[in-house]
Amino acid sequence: MSTTTPQPSPRTALGRGVSTLIPGPAASSGEQAAAALAALRTATVHVGVLQAAAVLLGELARTGEDETTRETAATTAALIEQAMRTAE
Repeated sequence: MSTTTPQPSPRTALGRGVSTLIPGPAASSGEQAAAALAALRTATVHVGVLQAAAVLLGELARTGEDETTRETAATTAALIEQAMRTAE
């Protein structure tokens, strides 16, 4: 039995990451599985990037247009802050 590893698209790293983690509505079950596995990969990220993301998400949690956006931003900011504390 052989398996193949999906090859990255020639798009930018950010574009590739977003499309890998958030497959479109017509995504196949294989694409959805690949996205789930990609989310489990460990990547080195400079702490400043995480701090900036937490601040921006915190602002969105306060000023977001709807409740779902505000709740999602607040939860994500809290998870990032928790990850930074855990890594210390």
